[in-house]
Amino acid sequence: MTRGVALSLLALSVPAAAIASLFVGATPLDAHQVLRALARPEAPDTVTTIVWQLRLPRISVAATVGACLALGGAMLQGMLRNPLVDPYLTGVSAAAAAAVAVATVAGVSVAATPAVGFVAGLAAALVVAALARRGGGIDPQRLILAGVSLSMLFAAIVTLVLIRAQSTGAAGTIVAWLAGSMAGRSWRDLAVTAPYAVLGTALALSTAPALDAMRIGESRARAVGVNVHRAQWLILAASSLLAASSVVLAGLVGFIGLLVPHIARRLTGTEARMLFPACAAIGAVLCMVADAVCRRIVAPAELPIGVLLALIGAPAFLYLYLHPSGRPGLAAER
Repeated sequence: MTRGVALSLLALSVPAAAIASLFVGATPLDAHQVLRALARPEAPDTVTTIVWQLRLPRISVAATVGACLALGGAMLQGMLRNPLVDPYLTGVSAAAAAAVAVATVAGVSVAATPAVGFVAGLAAALVVAALARRGGGIDPQRLILAGVSLSMLFAAIVTLVLIRAQSTGAAGTIVAWLAGSMAGRSWRDLAVTAPYAVLGTALALSTAPALDAMRIGESRARAVGVNVHRAQWLILAASSLLAASSVVLAGLVGFIGLLVPHIARRLTGTEARMLFPACAAIGAVLCMVADAVCRRIVAPAELPIGVLLALIGAPAFLYLYLHPSGRPGLAAER
């Protein structure tokens, strides 16, 4: 299969997964009902409300989260030339989790909690970047060490807050957010987060040529005229914005940013202009399908999407990592 054919099939799979997800939920809908609701968004009936106010926003959020995490993971894995890196390396998720946990116990309103998590996540990314700085750029080893260290610190804070929250009844809310979910998300949530996701995506696309050069080594990248330091900062900024956006929308959703770049590289190779759209498409489809399964598998209850992705993602990642495809370029990232 050529790279162009693979990208075309991936592009078609995104709307296909979205359409299929419209039929999954507590209320069964047939094709006629869904098509009629899509054609009449202002109709004052129950089916239209379900489609436009419940399922479509949730599907859109799932697609956005999956695309953001996959794209962020591809950038960081390429920059650090480390296939074990994911978008949460910068401490965004751990800091957001700690901030949301503290805000929940402190009685901050539910509407303001995502904003608290977003600000905390970006602040952690700035701290990690400052600790990883060497000269005018970012030292990859320092970045990994700083990210892991701060993540462990924030994880300890979350544990302490959970222990304290047991007496206030807020522990369930915190655990539910940590497990990841698209339940209850609306068009408003997507509209608030979209500018940051779009900005992160634009920054990611602007770094594609530099990332291709950096994959073969920083010294060689400089030899062909790449401003490595500038590219590193742009990649870190883009991945942090994308990770923070996904955390705000759905809580902690693991394995997409780690697993999807490996799948995409097998289909399209390592060239960024092909890899990025492939990652975004696969991430969006994976997250939409996983969310649909979570809604259905234990209906009428819901399985947290983070749990399902961990159960599927761990063995899938181990298989992909332990059975390299042999495509040229992958060895340089290991």
